[in-house]
Amino acid sequence: MRKTPTSEEDLSDLIQSATGPIRIVGGGTRDIGAPVDGTLVSTAGLSGVTLYEPGALTLVAQSGTPLAEIDALLAKEGQRLAFEPSDLRGLLGTEGVSTIGGVVATNASGPRRVQVGAARDFCLGVRFVDGAGRVLKNGGRVMKNVTGYDLVKLMAGSWGTLGVMTEASLKVMAIPETETTLVGEGQTAAQAVESLSAALGSPFDVTGAAFSEGKTFVRIEGLEASVAYRAAELAKGVLAGFQPVSGVASSDIWARIRDVSAFAGRDGAVWRLSVKPSDGPRLVAALDDLSPEAIYDWGGGLVWLHVADQTDAGAARVRAELSKLGGHATLVRAPADVRATVPVFQPESTPIAALTKGLRQKFDPRGILNPGLMGA
Repeated sequence: MRKTPTSEEDLSDLIQSATGPIRIVGGGTRDIGAPVDGTLVSTAGLSGVTLYEPGALTLVAQSGTPLAEIDALLAKEGQRLAFEPSDLRGLLGTEGVSTIGGVVATNASGPRRVQVGAARDFCLGVRFVDGAGRVLKNGGRVMKNVTGYDLVKLMAGSWGTLGVMTEASLKVMAIPETETTLVGEGQTAAQAVESLSAALGSPFDVTGAAFSEGKTFVRIEGLEASVAYRAAELAKGVLAGFQPVSGVASSDIWARIRDVSAFAGRDGAVWRLSVKPSDGPRLVAALDDLSPEAIYDWGGGLVWLHVADQTDAGAARVRAELSKLGGHATLVRAPADVRATVPVFQPESTPIAALTKGLRQKFDPRGILNPGLMGA
């Protein structure tokens, strides 16, 4: 049974009267985490932009507002969500409409994160209903220090386990005049990571650095003259031999990387690994028995890993090798029965697990909000 409250009050009443687990979704496009068996509650009925001030670079929207609606509104004013939220419907084989609440709740952030930060860094404030049915809010239309819990940071990436978001306030940014991507071919993964690290360490303000499908990509954005100068300097320096691609062709490259399109429509499990950039190629090589394929984003600090079908999606091998290097692993795509038995998110250390348990008891004392989705 699906319930779609149309107001914050309705949502609060629904949660207060709940007698069992609640499975919370926005548009249902990000089916990640352990399966949750409970009453399906969608925030799609909480939709609409309630405030948009282009001059103040500020937007406030209800959580069920379609991301496409927000993108279109911002584009009319020459603005955008700079953290580049991904569309994983192709990768995950899901349908539905991505919502801004889902984006914030999962901290969905794309290739530009390497330069500007993640979704949580652009979230100025949130309103949500916790597991006791209380309406809570934090932050506002401008950045400011707060006392007590930083609810904005807690909610971003909490996957609906601490509360059901009803509204988010976001900082937006101007769309640059132009973008150019420098493309290199013929490099190994290790060589590509060296090139990406050199580009990111240069003074030329790189906004994307990735290696995918045998090609190395470095993105530069800004005023046309500035982009041309920076691209030329990189191409005759640390990216010698790289060729420039501009306009729509450039943006298409990054949409494909953002959405992990290379692994869409294919059998096999997909992992999202966070490691030290120089360790990425070594980690993938160590997993050769899993027939791995990798996309290296953020200069190699983020590795999207596709592995052949395994009874555990290769979890034992992936986490064993990762433990030698340090880092985090999230099982982004695998059959539901595998996600029910394998820890999808990185297992927490004992002290962190104790903090997490305390937060959940504080905000969801009955343990009814997406129980088990992120683990115990």
